[in-house]
Amino acid sequence: MIKVGIVGGTGYTGVELLRLLSQHPHVELVAITSRKESGMPVAEMFPSLRGRVDLAFTDPASAPLAKCDVVFFATPHGVAMAQAPELLAAGVRLIDLAADFRLKSTAEFERWYKMPHSCPEVLAEAVYGLPEVNREAIRRARVIGLPGCYPTSVQLGFLPVLDPEAARVAGGDLVELDSLIADCKSGASGAGRKAEVGTLLAEASDNFRAYSVAGHRHLPEIRQGLEAVVGKPVKLAFTPHLVPMIRGIFSTLYARITPRARELDFQALYERRFAAEPFVDVMPAGSAPETRSVRASNFVRIAVHRPPDSDLLMVLVVEDNLVKGASGQGVQVMNLMFGLPEDAGLTQVPILP
Repeated sequence: MIKVGIVGGTGYTGVELLRLLSQHPHVELVAITSRKESGMPVAEMFPSLRGRVDLAFTDPASAPLAKCDVVFFATPHGVAMAQAPELLAAGVRLIDLAADFRLKSTAEFERWYKMPHSCPEVLAEAVYGLPEVNREAIRRARVIGLPGCYPTSVQLGFLPVLDPEAARVAGGDLVELDSLIADCKSGASGAGRKAEVGTLLAEASDNFRAYSVAGHRHLPEIRQGLEAVVGKPVKLAFTPHLVPMIRGIFSTLYARITPRARELDFQALYERRFAAEPFVDVMPAGSAPETRSVRASNFVRIAVHRPPDSDLLMVLVVEDNLVKGASGQGVQVMNLMFGLPEDAGLTQVPILP
């Protein structure tokens, strides 16, 4: 059994980790930390876990994290980097759901997150935890920087058309790299479990708005990931929106097709690229995925379209921001790190309605 600790178990990603790990056939939950709620039974805060999780929250200072095989950080930015060196020295593997180990440049991290990076030596060895791109590196990793929710959907949606092998076969780039567009929408749980005016019921309900239009923290992460795939700079316009639902992401992606690729069967390209991926479903031609088709599951569903009389490629991507966009992807990564079947503990069917 894999002994697992969770730092910061009281937020939405924390309770989602608890839901998934409590059903995992190869996991023993050892510790769940919270300074404020120390001593409170987990099932008292989250009655949905009654009969599944019998632990109480413990203070991080006294939690037996060093006895774990892996520790998840479901915490605000900056927490994982402060505790990483000590845990790594004890032989513990780390999976961070925040941004401490996502951006490879400390200068970029400090620019976007407005805090110094305290352990660049750990960042240097950290692996970006997107299995569909970095599967083999994840297997060997000690430290994982888990992708953000928006970056997961955008990178997976653009991945097949940026694949260097596909470009080699076509004789050059399939899409114009200087005009990629990601028009993305998220439910309110993406903002976290905290009191905030913008996500109050009276503010978010019956409303639809863009935010962080001048620059969102996920932009450099998306750009870093896309450039790592294609091997050259890309230019991306990324606009996030808040929609009046609890969970789910819907990303509509646009790319201008190059002349050499105008006759390419993009549906077949996407189907080939993701044929062996356990959690990426390329839907039949003409489909329009819905966020509820992935709710509470680790699946991503993708539909590929070409508007009539246009050289635009339009890719529709849906995911659950708390599962494939966060905690479920964390469990998927853990499975890879410990040599387990990649879908262990993650075979839940999406819930409907």
